[in-house]
Amino acid sequence: MRAMLGWFGLDDDAPPGEGDRILARLSVRLTDAGLRVAGAVQRNTDKGADCACDMDVLVIGEEDAPVRISQSLGSGSTGCRLDPGALEAAAARVAARMAGAELLILPKFGRQEAVGRGFRGVIAQAVADDIPVLLHVPPEQRAAWAEFCGGMDERLSPDGLADWCLEQAVRVP
Repeated sequence: MRAMLGWFGLDDDAPPGEGDRILARLSVRLTDAGLRVAGAVQRNTDKGADCACDMDVLVIGEEDAPVRISQSLGSGSTGCRLDPGALEAAAARVAARMAGAELLILPKFGRQEAVGRGFRGVIAQAVADDIPVLLHVPPEQRAAWAEFCGGMDERLSPDGLADWCLEQAVRVP
């Protein structure tokens, strides 16, 4: 049986946001190829050297209505800028669009997912619905990812993502 959960990691020297850009390009490519793709990608907007970037989640199929998942904490702040409520709202929008999907693409398995929030429920629902999932897993979340997926995963090379997605979409359940 093929793994339902495909993930990739990047080298430490990869530019910030490279995983997001890889998934954004891939989602367009697969959609253009006729695959029914659900999910979301993340877009970070650089605001200059003195400001943290804005983080938006673009729900696939609703790219004109991004969800801002970062919040401004003011200058000098050191806390996490993620707005967990906005991330949950993005997850709910993705869940509402999953019916009939051949593939689910999500930005990453991050800290929120590691503690049971964010897209974690969406991932579980996709697996229950036999929809393959592709996402990025940063190094600091790989232990939590391994515990969550229980061996149902396959680590992929960034160069092999499109092939894996296409193979998953044509597999016989």
